[in-house]
Amino acid sequence: MDKVRPGIGQTAFAKGSPLPPDGLAADAQRFGDLPAGALSAGDIEALDRLAEMMRHRRVALLTGAGLSTDSGIPDYRGPDSAPRQPLTYQEFVGDPLLRQRYWARNHIGWAHMHRAEPNVGHFAAAALERAGHLTGIVTQNVDRLHEDAGASNVVDLHGRFDQVVCMNCQTTYSRSFLATILAELNPGFLEAVNGAPIGPDADADIADELLIASFKIAKCPLCGGMLKPDFVFFGENVPKERVERSFAMVEAAELLLVAGSSLTVMSGLRFVKRAAKDLKHVVIINRGETRGDPLANAKLETGVGESLSYLAGALGLDWHNR
Repeated sequence: MDKVRPGIGQTAFAKGSPLPPDGLAADAQRFGDLPAGALSAGDIEALDRLAEMMRHRRVALLTGAGLSTDSGIPDYRGPDSAPRQPLTYQEFVGDPLLRQRYWARNHIGWAHMHRAEPNVGHFAAAALERAGHLTGIVTQNVDRLHEDAGASNVVDLHGRFDQVVCMNCQTTYSRSFLATILAELNPGFLEAVNGAPIGPDADADIADELLIASFKIAKCPLCGGMLKPDFVFFGENVPKERVERSFAMVEAAELLLVAGSSLTVMSGLRFVKRAAKDLKHVVIINRGETRGDPLANAKLETGVGESLSYLAGALGLDWHNR
């Protein structure tokens, strides 16, 4: 890529127990592209020690919504996030009015989210993977930005926002194809809600209840069945195959690095629990408390994208290009 969107530093965290004392000395601006003050001297010292560990240990990387906020995608639990009550799987399939509301909001959220671009953290993670430092990337995000940045060995644990699936015949369609259908069914809708606040997971806030009530949802073009985004809703189980692939990545690693996840839901926390049980190092980079903190060997409260790009630079990698 010729141009990398700089991070805006919305994701970060607090120090816990230190990393092992061996490490490298560092200068905050050594690798460039990090704004002055983006990383403190203490952050850099801890990241240098982590980079030295990564020279000799393979790493499984678990990423959460905090990594993608620098790409303009809001998260549920970040320090600047407003409280939200996400729609559950049971509500989506069981309540036609809630399903209509969901698709009206998602139609707006998709128009914003599909334009998001990878940030420095995504490019750095892809560089770490290409260089063989990672056993793989497990992401709780549905935005596909890891793949857009060039990573290939990625488990989209909670699915992907760029596809929809028919719950009757299981046919999969691209979300862009559905957007075309919804635009035809609801002419002028996007223009009427221009400027609506965007939420996590391609959601949006719409104040006009009459507009929501007028929204027409699409059915499966093949069988007329119910369409659902191809990602895991709250209250829905993660497919077994994804869980098994993720555990295999953790088991093949000697260190688990968590970047930008509060680990609130068990779908991510279980990998931290497994790593700790197997006496692997666990390092967490996240702003604010996480459920994995008591199990971590080290906790950094600093920018996620800045940290990953610094680690890639410390390991001699060019993360600017795929």
